[in-house]
Parts: sequence; C-alpha cells; structure tokens
Amino acid sequence: MVTNTPTFKKIQRATGIWLREASHFNKVMADNGIDVDYASPDGGYVPIDPLSLGTDDMDATDWQYYLDDEFRNEHLAKSLKPADVDPKDYQVIYFVGGHGAMTDFPENTELAKIAQTIYENGGIVSANCVGVCGLLPMRSIDGQRFVHGRKVTGFTNDEEALNGLTNDVEFLVEDELTKSGASFVKGTAFEPNVVVDDRLITGQNPNSATGVGEAIIKELLQ
Repeated sequence: MVTNTPTFKKIQRATGIWLREASHFNKVMADNGIDVDYASPDGGYVPIDPLSLGTDDMDATDWQYYLDDEFRNEHLAKSLKPADVDPKDYQVIYFVGGHGAMTDFPENTELAKIAQTIYENGGIVSANCVGVCGLLPMRSIDGQRFVHGRKVTGFTNDEEALNGLTNDVEFLVEDELTKSGASFVKGTAFEPNVVVDDRLITGQNPNSATGVGEAIIKELLQ
C-alpha cells in the first residue's frame, strides 16, 4: 500500500512515498519470484518524496527502480484502488512509508479491512517507517486495536526530531502506536531495525525496508 498524498498537511512541503522503502522491498520480493502490486487509497498517481531522490540517499537499487518504466508508468502512475484488490489473492500486505502516509493511512478503514482479511486468512501484515500508520485503523476479531499488546516498531520520535519535523507532522508515530497499546521497540536512529511478532512485521526507518522484505520471505518459507 502506498500514499496518494503529495504534500504535508501543516506546512508547504512536498512529500509522498520514500523511494527506498518501495524499491528495496520490491527488490527482495522480485529476487524471490514474488509478484508485487501497488495499491493506494484513491488509486492512480503515487508521488515520491523529492528528498528521497537526493544523490546521497540513492543506491543502485533505488536507481534501478526509479529508471524502470514499469515501476514509474504502471506501479506508481496507475496504482490500484482498494476496490480493485481482492484480499484472498494476496499472502502479504506491506504499508510503504514516507510522510504522505500520515494523511491517508491512519483513519482509512478500507485499507484496514484489506489488511485484516489478509491476516485472518493466514497472511502477513507488514509496514515500514511512517507506513506503520496503516496499522492504526486495524482491529482484531475481538474489536481491539490490531497492534494492542504486540511488539512493533516504526519511525521514532528521535528520528523525527533529527529530521527537524517534530512540530510540523500531524502526530508522532511512536506516540500513536504506544497510545494504541503496542509495545514499541526502538533501535538506533536510522539504523536498520525489524521487529517480528508472529505474522506482523514492522521496520523502523527507510534503511529497514530490505530487512522487512527478508523477514517476510523467512516467514513465507516456514
């Protein structure tokens, strides 16, 4: 799942998905012969946060996907709408981060229902960085928040402060997950950190996307 939101809500600044969180995850899936579809709350165009395209942030995998016609012209330009997604066709759902997700994931019950169904069917729910906002509207069969009592990670308060965005974002991911009853597992800022709790797999920051993908493959092979 990816965002459609191209700007921050509180400040005039471009955002969208963080490219590495899509490209590195996608590469792990492709390397293991797993097809990936992109879906978003509204379908269609998926913006990329321009800061994720800086030369210091781009590695060979990022360039591979950024220059790939299918990735840009199909996955990002023509993402599926939720109505186009049959949860029974998927073993995994992955919520991609980037600050755009803060606007259109936290209260999106349509996306939550897809994720809940995949999980109830024995599949994997995963998310990375700010993408863990997609877990907030999810509920367990008993009606409790899906993350309640579970170990999770996501973009930390420290990382948001280092970004200089603490007062500009709509909320702090770490705080919201904690309020929702999750056991938040914090690693070193901007270092890879992946937390596995049964079939819920979360990553802390953009540098965790590969690890999330690898943890998913490990789970699928069990």
